[in-house]
Amino acid sequence: MTGPIAASENLDAALFADALRSGIYRVIAAQETLNRINVFPVPDGDTGTNLCMTLGAALPVIGTDPPPSVGKLLSRIADALLDSARGNSGAIVAQFFQGVSDHAVDLAHLRPEDFRAAIAAGNAYAHDALSEPREGTILSTIAAFAASLQAGNPGDDGHAASLNSARLAARDALAHTREQLEALRKADVVDAGAMGFVELVDGMVDFLVEGVVTEKPECADTLGEMAPILTAGEEQELRYRFCTECIITGTDIDRRKLRERLSELGDSLVLAGTKRKTRIHIHTDDADAVFEVARTYGDLGSIKADDMERQQHSTHRSDRQFAVITDSAADIPDEILERLDIHMVPCRIQFGTHGYLDKVTITSREFFEELAINPAPPTTSQPSPGDFRRQFQYLASHFPDVLSINLTPKVSGTFQAAQSAAARTNAHGRVHVIDSQNASLGQGLIATFAAECAAAGLDIETTIAALAEVIPTTTSFGLIRDLSYAVRGGRVPASKKWLADLLRVTPIIRTRPDGSISASGILPGRRRLLQKFASYVARRCPRDREIRIAVGHAVSEDEGKELLDLLHRVLPKIRSSSLSSLGAALGAHGGPGSLVVSVQEFRDPSSLFMPGAVVS
Repeated sequence: MTGPIAASENLDAALFADALRSGIYRVIAAQETLNRINVFPVPDGDTGTNLCMTLGAALPVIGTDPPPSVGKLLSRIADALLDSARGNSGAIVAQFFQGVSDHAVDLAHLRPEDFRAAIAAGNAYAHDALSEPREGTILSTIAAFAASLQAGNPGDDGHAASLNSARLAARDALAHTREQLEALRKADVVDAGAMGFVELVDGMVDFLVEGVVTEKPECADTLGEMAPILTAGEEQELRYRFCTECIITGTDIDRRKLRERLSELGDSLVLAGTKRKTRIHIHTDDADAVFEVARTYGDLGSIKADDMERQQHSTHRSDRQFAVITDSAADIPDEILERLDIHMVPCRIQFGTHGYLDKVTITSREFFEELAINPAPPTTSQPSPGDFRRQFQYLASHFPDVLSINLTPKVSGTFQAAQSAAARTNAHGRVHVIDSQNASLGQGLIATFAAECAAAGLDIETTIAALAEVIPTTTSFGLIRDLSYAVRGGRVPASKKWLADLLRVTPIIRTRPDGSISASGILPGRRRLLQKFASYVARRCPRDREIRIAVGHAVSEDEGKELLDLLHRVLPKIRSSSLSSLGAALGAHGGPGSLVVSVQEFRDPSSLFMPGAVVS
């Protein structure tokens, strides 16, 4: 078959755009395979997802009218990839295209010699992006592709012959990765990032040389038919926990000094971009330290820190039919998060010009300490649809279903952001977004119940039906001792604080059946508040059914323990209980000393699995 390249030896913008689209579709189609074989540098099963999220950002750029020159097209592609790069391989691919773009920026089209030189520049940029380049990775396939183009004799057959030879060289390099790294050799797989680059090249060359167009993958055709995907290899003890990324926007970023400072904080460091915009990728235990360094070089954006330990653990499990994820407005003890594999999307916290990822770059204790001394009231913002989509895309490539339990939409747009992300997730797994109609510990109890259903082996339909019964039985009560934080944040008029102080009363808030949160009553006096609060909650709990309770405290653990003990004395049928710190979502308005109690009618997920059992 005669391909479109035969009509001209030069690659114009339209032809390059069509070829790149074909290559990106090949990568998207291979997403789950790439996730499955991802064992280096960390076996967390997300290389396919990261490459799809990165390269997918180029599709809108090449989707409509192409610019009049291939140089301008490549510049737009490089910008889009830099803004959306995810993971180690994604950052390297973004830097590869930055090099290609920088070399071709003034070109209307690519002659064979221009194409060879642009790919060589991309190869150099990709290698320079890493602090410690390793053979046996995506770098090996990029280098082989570039070297073959350089060594070929394109004068005889133009692009076609050199592209075919370079494609074969990249494939050979991919096969060789199996022997180059111990982790790959032990798992008997090739490198996932390297395979992703070969898929991209194959899709482009098939189009340019043979006229074969890769169709857009129709993920919806196999929704719900996928078995959980296990990552190759074995779980390993990770040197660092968080895969951390951000973008610096500045005027003259000193990348050498930036690299030196960041190298002390972790490994797998990749710097992609230019002196005006640089993307950082690093594995670290201290994501906030990374962001602190980055802020000294310019304005910070697109910050994220994914928990690789939790990702790795999830991708090596075969006993669950769905994954559970929530947002950080849910307060759940760390032990339960770990044991039940509950994933979490962090909300954003801002103190003046300083931003944090809730429960990732700032702990609950650190938040309340800052709240007490910082004159600037904190602002909390929901995760963006992109924050949700990145994790949905990853989990939906490993599980047939993903269940997202989110903060009530009565107080935040978090639920809507999750819905938007779910609609745009194109992995094979289905994403189900559930309104918890609750917050804080109540939302946490609902997410915990969903995760217990997953651990018990229940399917998604049974679990969603059970949640419809459990959510209305979950109620949260909050004791707000100091209204000054709510006044400072604009939630409560100053006159109400003045009146509460004058009358020496302490307000109680609670969640309502429709998901709203409002005042529920007051406790008179300021003495024996814990006993009064326990009695208040007990009077509103079912006395004839088993319940589970959760108590949360704002840097007042001793009082939290005392309150939990009091509740055990006055409530006869507590089946399970937990104590945890309160997070920023509620704590920003309640301040230090706040206490929350959430109550849920107990339901044993294992009973729902028994033959003949019904949800009632």
